Amino acid sequence: MVKMSLDPVQVMSGQVKELKVAPSSNGESRGSWEAKEEFDQDHLGLTTKPKPPKPENAVTVAVSSRVLFRTEREQKVFEQKGVEEYLRYQIEHETEPFAPGPAFPFVKALEAVNIRLRELYPQSEELFDIVLVTYNHAHVGIRLINTINHHNLFIERFCMTGGSSPIGYLKAWHTNLYLSADADKVREALAEGIAAATMFMPEKLTEVSETQLRVAFDGDAVLFSDESERIFKAHGLDKFFEHERDNEDTLLDHGPLKGFLEALGKLQKKFYAKGQRLDCPIRTYLVTARSAASSGIRALKTLRAWGLEIDEALFLAGAPKGPMLEKIRPHIYFDDQMFHVEGAAEMGTVAAHVPYGIAQKYPKQKTSAGK
Repeated sequence: MVKMSLDPVQVMSGQVKELKVAPSSNGESRGSWEAKEEFDQDHLGLTTKPKPPKPENAVTVAVSSRVLFRTEREQKVFEQKGVEEYLRYQIEHETEPFAPGPAFPFVKALEAVNIRLRELYPQSEELFDIVLVTYNHAHVGIRLINTINHHNLFIERFCMTGGSSPIGYLKAWHTNLYLSADADKVREALAEGIAAATMFMPEKLTEVSETQLRVAFDGDAVLFSDESERIFKAHGLDKFFEHERDNEDTLLDHGPLKGFLEALGKLQKKFYAKGQRLDCPIRTYLVTARSAASSGIRALKTLRAWGLEIDEALFLAGAPKGPMLEKIRPHIYFDDQMFHVEGAAEMGTVAAHVPYGIAQKYPKQKTSAGK
């Protein structure tokens, strides 16, 4: 089993492959704000900085600073020396940008999709909007802004709560997805009906596409409710298969990430409308331990009834998910079971835990082959 540290980004053990980004203070190399490269507007295909969309029109993704960037060193200062020394340290180092964290490639992919959308629909506000959420005091904001500019990220919306819960602000932003290193805040967001997941840094990083956003989902307790998982946990695999066959024409209820898949599908259709289905910069995947013949029909019928398209569906019949995810190379994979999150991380996939459903009470064992 992969070992994990609880703070600040739940880093999986092992050597982290260096991302191809400018030097940063929390990576293996050191760099300063003064040495950063100029913002390359021509590379983005833009002559001026675009205006952020209105929250009610956008697909809003809120990311914690602790998953967007690497802040292990700062977290140690906070834990060992307290908040005042932590703030002093941040101010003294505010010209040193943070290194990328596990959510960084995902956010870059969101921005790549936005560039394509703006080319096709210059006046549309149906875009991804990224909100940086942090418990930090506003004094730390200067370093975060410097880091965002250093890495050429387009993030205009900040939420610095000074230690308070951000959940109320997430609702005000019409948040479609919240990614954090704090499992308690993720559970709080889920309880409020906000799609949310706890992110982890894998022990190695697989290179991912820079031009196509790839998002992979588990089925039960992620896209769907945990109804079927409850049958499996209570009565075993045979009863689970029987239940699915008897109910294959009964739709599954929605899970916590259904709304985010819907939002992705809405943006995909904008590309389809321009004849770019085969060149769509968003691709979605269902990666489930369900068996296709014995329990897959109900899942597919549910997605179809919801009007949702999934680009690829992998029914693994209990086989490990890690090797399949290594081939897919998603920017993020969502699963409700740490067993699968750890397996994905071992193979280099950035995985996010959705702490929802019966599996949180009865963690999956390696010998089981349920959903």
